Amino acid sequence: MFCTPLLLVALAADPAPAPQTFPLYPGKAPLAVGDSATDKPTLTAYRPAKPNGTAIVVCPGGGYGGLAADHEGKQVAEFLNKHGVTAFVLKYRTANKDRPGPLLEAPLLDAQRAIRTVRAKAKDYDIDPKKIGIWGFSAGGHLASTATTHFDMGSKKRFELDEAERESCRPDFAILAYPVITMEAGVTHGGTRNNLLGPKPDAKLVELYSNEKQVTKDTPPVFLFHTSADTAVVPENAVRFYLACKTAKVPVEMHIYEKGKHGVGLGTDPNWTGGEKSVATWTDRLTDWMKARELLK
Repeated sequence: MFCTPLLLVALAADPAPAPQTFPLYPGKAPLAVGDSATDKPTLTAYRPAKPNGTAIVVCPGGGYGGLAADHEGKQVAEFLNKHGVTAFVLKYRTANKDRPGPLLEAPLLDAQRAIRTVRAKAKDYDIDPKKIGIWGFSAGGHLASTATTHFDMGSKKRFELDEAERESCRPDFAILAYPVITMEAGVTHGGTRNNLLGPKPDAKLVELYSNEKQVTKDTPPVFLFHTSADTAVVPENAVRFYLACKTAKVPVEMHIYEKGKHGVGLGTDPNWTGGEKSVATWTDRLTDWMKARELLK
């Protein structure tokens, strides 16, 4: 059989495996209040054809009341796969009619469990266990920043589930896109705070989940992206986290673009960017940062 050069290349290429979704916990999730899909968190693994060893847990936004699973989940995973990064999109618990709020610790447990799980499965996915990060958008950015500032090096205290619980849940780096950071009134996003903490949260809870106040020298390196035009989650959230990282001497890089409304995702959809093409360059800044940190080849 005669084969053209292009056909030979196509035949030789290894296609990326299809996305695989699996339960986050081996049974009922800790702090579950029912048996609905909302109380059954999952991870969906997106594997590149040629993994480079880096992995990222992706947390879509949605105000802790839903998940923007396409443009802040699936599309992000596909973007990462193009760069050789293995992506795990997290379906964490949210507040709705099937699971009324306040959520309190449940989403954080899901994010911590996701990081532990990826680290436990590192060999299975050709991942370097020291190159596992977390990327969150909006309320997913709050969750990612919470996981970045609230972690342990292996937990047996709360739930004896499986060997994955022995793994550290500290991410090795964090990417926060137009994130909710603080729970302080006037700066936070009201719906996010209400779903997570309830309408009248205790001051200690507000402090605990205001993540700019939880940054320490042990917080991993952080990349921040926001826009000045964002009126849903004001950019002061990102600025507060940036300044907290600077004070703690945590490696941090921040980019704030003038235009682009809340929820721009990767910045390529004109329905979200208003036709402002410059916003799409934020992922170029991100890949430069990842290359500098030896997370991309």
